[in-house]
Amino acid sequence: MLRASCSPYRLLLVNSCIRNIPRRLKYIRERTLHSVSTSNDLVTPLNIISNELSKGSNSLADAHLNPTIIDLVKTYIAHEIGKISPIDSPRVYDAINWSSNLNDGDLVIPVPQFREKSIPPQELASQLANKFPKSEYFSGIIAKGPFLQFFINPKFLFENIIKDIANKRQNYGSRKLPSEQKVIVEFSSPNIAKPFHAGHLRSTIIGGFISNLYETMGWDVIRMNYLGDWGKQFGLLAVGYERYGDECLLEMDPINHLFDVYVKINRDMEKETTDIPYDESVNGQAKNFFKKMESGDQDALNLWGKFRSLSIKRYVDTYARLNIKYDIYSGESQVPKDKMDNALELFREKKLLEESKGATLLDLTKFNKKLGKTVIQKSDGTTLYLTRDVGAAVDRYEKYKFDKMIYVIASQQDLHTKQLFEILNQLGFDWASHLQHINFGMVKGMSTRKGTVVFLDNILEEAKEKVLSVMQKDAAKYSLIENPEKVADLIGVSAVMIQDMQSKRINNYKFEWSRMLSFEGDTGPYLQYAHSRLHSIAEAHPTLDTTKVNFNILTEPEAVVLIRLLAQYPDVLKAAMKTLEPCTIVTYLFKVAHQVSSCYNVLWVAGQPDDVAAARLALYNAARQVLHNGMRLLGLTPVNRM
Repeated sequence: MLRASCSPYRLLLVNSCIRNIPRRLKYIRERTLHSVSTSNDLVTPLNIISNELSKGSNSLADAHLNPTIIDLVKTYIAHEIGKISPIDSPRVYDAINWSSNLNDGDLVIPVPQFREKSIPPQELASQLANKFPKSEYFSGIIAKGPFLQFFINPKFLFENIIKDIANKRQNYGSRKLPSEQKVIVEFSSPNIAKPFHAGHLRSTIIGGFISNLYETMGWDVIRMNYLGDWGKQFGLLAVGYERYGDECLLEMDPINHLFDVYVKINRDMEKETTDIPYDESVNGQAKNFFKKMESGDQDALNLWGKFRSLSIKRYVDTYARLNIKYDIYSGESQVPKDKMDNALELFREKKLLEESKGATLLDLTKFNKKLGKTVIQKSDGTTLYLTRDVGAAVDRYEKYKFDKMIYVIASQQDLHTKQLFEILNQLGFDWASHLQHINFGMVKGMSTRKGTVVFLDNILEEAKEKVLSVMQKDAAKYSLIENPEKVADLIGVSAVMIQDMQSKRINNYKFEWSRMLSFEGDTGPYLQYAHSRLHSIAEAHPTLDTTKVNFNILTEPEAVVLIRLLAQYPDVLKAAMKTLEPCTIVTYLFKVAHQVSSCYNVLWVAGQPDDVAAARLALYNAARQVLHNGMRLLGLTPVNRM
């Protein structure tokens, strides 16, 4: 299966659709020319792409589908080094990386990676720097120790990157795949009638980002919410609803009302004495009700269905605030019984089962001792969620024929997920190797002023209220905002999400209202402010023509650093695809925002001659588009005024 994150030198010509390369050259070159905003500067690398394709070599795999300006520059570097050294071009292309420090160039090649035994890396780097032909693409090519550093000509970047961003707009950085690839992302997955706790919040935010990223990189994405909508807790809920339920409250606020009922019935169960006959006890009644559900009792299923549908209706509204719309609301209840029965039968055939006190155990220690033994069926015949997860995975593959399926689940479920993957592997499903668990750490200190039980709505509402109170302190600016409550909500959501995504997802973090809602430092509100200020600059100069600009005017070091950052965005997305870490995008966006802030002190637009103002505005517009694209990728809605 082809992967979007593979190097461009590895994917294309293995694709069977390109069987007659010469016949496709004209189409490919025209598509490439159409896909990037080209100047005469790019003709040479475009010709190189055509030449490589005509040779039938395994190079520039997705160049005709996804060319970026920097892809073309890398192509040129690889081609030229292939001519002046014994290193073949594909190896060179794979070795080219962005420099971690722009003082050390834009692109860098670690020469030791070539493992050329005939010459020391430092000497080879020096030779390559001296032999590399002079080119308008570069302002300098330097050998620094064993590293070969390429400084891209700023004029080349201004001319081509700004045009490319202006033409592609929201598609700048996006990719296409040589063939259709489908991914299911399962995320959020709260338990109905239980609090939407911090773990579900993290899963929601991270899963939304991963879905957006895969979509941007050309995949067909199915967003799935696998609700905890089955099990004994529904028996408890039914017993509790009979005692404490209120039809009106259920219709108005199903999540909170069902939770309230659930808490009350659990308290009743704790208070019960041992002399109550089992069938009359809360636990006994709950167990009997769930058995009715599993056996298909219509009255039991009708009540359960009502709880489920009303809860989903409320979830839809809540998720909309996070820019998340699910394609499928699935759940444990939706797993076909025959899939679970088939799984159990396969376990028996492979002699993986054993009985213990009436329950059925699955022994995974023979494959991995750390996986242990796990119960898959209780003594009363009811199933556990691991059994249902196995059936769900089988059912999904049969329905959707996915190329990849990602489970966004907290690290506390690492063992469960490893057991699930190993079971599917032992059952002989080839697609088991296409499953991936994206885990994450815990949130500490998350609570609201109303108590310690956290529902997502509570957190978002409190964030909105706090932002609104800050906005109201500046009456003049507040009066100019068209819909202050909506803007406050968007900024509040940004605050919650950015705090969550700032560090590696496996790390635990402390939920801090004061730091999260600050308009200074690396926070969601600061990122929104950076975007809105750029929008205000453009709005203040509606008559400036940024389509015909003399980019020779942009010589300031601050402008050069900014354009070099903007050129990196497509490759930042590719890097994020390898790790699926939101912090990769967040860190990059803050770099851009900080550099834009540095430019304000030097690159004035107001009061400047039209040619100077237009060039600077074109640069600012490009920065705004990149911020916009990155924020949307994270799941934020950029605001234009705040």
